[in-house]
Amino acid sequence: MNSALPWFSDFPLYLAPMAGVSDKIFRQLCRERGADVLVTEFVSAEGVFRRNERTREYLDFDEFERPIGVQLFGGNADHMAQAAKHVVDWVRPDFIDLNFGCPVNKVVAKNGGSALLKDCPTLVAVAEAVVRAVAPLPVTAKIRIGWDTDSINAPHVARILEDAGILALAVHGRTRAQGYSGAADWDVIGDVVAAVSIPVVGNGDLTNGADVVRRRAETGIAGAMIGRAAMSSPWIFGQVKHYFSTGEHLVSPSLTEKWELIQRHCQLAIEEWGCEDQAIRSMRARLMAYSKGFPNSKMLREKFQHVSTLAEIEEIASAHQPFALPA
Repeated sequence: MNSALPWFSDFPLYLAPMAGVSDKIFRQLCRERGADVLVTEFVSAEGVFRRNERTREYLDFDEFERPIGVQLFGGNADHMAQAAKHVVDWVRPDFIDLNFGCPVNKVVAKNGGSALLKDCPTLVAVAEAVVRAVAPLPVTAKIRIGWDTDSINAPHVARILEDAGILALAVHGRTRAQGYSGAADWDVIGDVVAAVSIPVVGNGDLTNGADVVRRRAETGIAGAMIGRAAMSSPWIFGQVKHYFSTGEHLVSPSLTEKWELIQRHCQLAIEEWGCEDQAIRSMRARLMAYSKGFPNSKMLREKFQHVSTLAEIEEIASAHQPFALPA
């Protein structure tokens, strides 16, 4: 076990960093439900480097969230290194995570995220610069398996990142060209595990405990990262752990419990924003995700598109919950 990353003494479950999703409130909801390691939404190194106040807001976390990493993206090695130093000085995370996997055009266009999978010299320069800048704080990275099907190079990228001082690696089993479509390629994730001696965390199409157990057995991953499944079911982490210990699927929370979570999330968002209208509007996409698997989910999504107050959420919840008949 690497003493710098003690959570790998067991098999940790990570909440994937997701822009617009894995903010402080959602991270804490997932922590309460069994997530072991958290990572912030990706943060622009240029924004940190220029001390942009809005960027700095993304760095906020509470002690309850540890261990937590701050994820940075960018293609300028010097700016990435200086930004990482600023982050460490400001908030002292447990690790810095480098985003070499984001497929979004506005990130790739700035030679960030998965663009660096096509530019290994710059990728290595960024990794080495950040490792030197924040030592002895550990630095990890997240990658995809390649730019497209003709350039799958994750095992090679993993080896050079290990040589650069990266202490753990999360691998999303899709190419940049795939985005979030198609199936994750766990064979390549297994090839990455075989290529390096550092812990590899597998990511992609993990929706229940059986998925995680099977992929762990097939590939030898040291941990699992769950993203989109957690958006609609933040209780998935507890369900996976229950399966680990019993071999049985834990029943999902009741519809009433799910609505209680939704309303709590909205209330926390209002407290965080300090403005009910803005907070609830910001929650609309999150509410859409929560509605997955609900009865009459299409009707719910239509209603969620227009909500702007907690009272509206409570009214919708009342109308969409089953009530026991009086005896």
